[in-house]
Amino acid sequence: MNTTVVCGILGAGKTTYLQSIIKKSDADTVVLVNDFGSAGIDGDILSAGGIETIELKSGCVCCSLRFELLATLETVLQKYKPKFLYIEPSGVASPSAVLEVLQQLHIAPITVIGLLDATAFAESYESGQYGWFFKSQVTCSDLILVNKADLVDRAKLEYAVSLAAEINPAAVLVTAINAVPQQEVSEIRAGLGGRGTSLGHSLDLQTVSISLDNCPDPGLIEAFFAALKAGDYGKVMRAKGLVRTTRGPYRYDLASGQIKALKFEEQIADSRIVIIGEDLDEERIRRFQEF
Repeated sequence: MNTTVVCGILGAGKTTYLQSIIKKSDADTVVLVNDFGSAGIDGDILSAGGIETIELKSGCVCCSLRFELLATLETVLQKYKPKFLYIEPSGVASPSAVLEVLQQLHIAPITVIGLLDATAFAESYESGQYGWFFKSQVTCSDLILVNKADLVDRAKLEYAVSLAAEINPAAVLVTAINAVPQQEVSEIRAGLGGRGTSLGHSLDLQTVSISLDNCPDPGLIEAFFAALKAGDYGKVMRAKGLVRTTRGPYRYDLASGQIKALKFEEQIADSRIVIIGEDLDEERIRRFQEF
C-alpha cells in the first residue's frame, strides 16, 4: 500500500490538492481526513469524487484522536485493503504524529506532501506566528508545493521558495496554482524529509461550528463571509461551509483573504459552516443561525 500524508497550515490547499488526485484515482484508493471542528466538511467534499472517504472529527490526530487514528487505520487495512491511502491531517496537526502511528503499524512506503501558501508563508514563518509547529510541516515533507503562486508577485514567490528550500533542502520543491504543480515533479524519494518526534500541536485556536436549518439566499451567506473576512467577528484564519441555498447546494471558502463560492456537485443533507481563528465572538456568530 502506497501511503501519502498531505499536510499544510489552514487554507494552504490540502483539500484542493486531494480533489485533483481523486479525479485520477481508481476504486482502490481510500482518503482519511481529520477535520478541525465538530461539523466536518472536507470529508463530504472529497467523497463527492466517488472515493471512499473516512472522516475523523472533533479533535486533532496529534492528541485526542491519536488512538482513534490507530484504530481507524487498522480497520482500513483489514476492510478495504487499498492500493493507495491518502491522509489529510487537520491544518493544526503535526504530520510527525501521523507518521509515528503509521510506523507503529509498519505501514510503508510513506510520502509526505506539504503545501505552503505563497501569500502568507514567509511572513507567518518569520514572525513565529505558528512556532515550531509550522516548521515541522516543512521539514517532514518529501515534496513541497508552494501553492497560490498566481496570487503573489515574482519576488515574493521566489523568496517563499528559497525560504522553504533553506528549511528543508532535501525535499523536491515546486510552485503550484490551485494546488496543481507548475513544473514537472521529479521522482520523489519517500523519507527525505525529517521525521522528528511529535510534540502535539501548538495552535490554541477557537473553532465555532454552526448549523443552518433553512435554505438562505446565497447573498446572505456571501455577506456573512465578507464580514468574517473584515474581522467583524474576530480574527478569522479560515472559514468554510457547505450550504443548501435557495439556488441549490454551494460550497463556501475563506482562505488567504479570498472568498470563493462554488456550486457543489452533490446534495447537502446538513448545511453547516466552520470558522477557525482567535478571539472569535462566538455569541454573535451563533446568532447568524437565527437569520
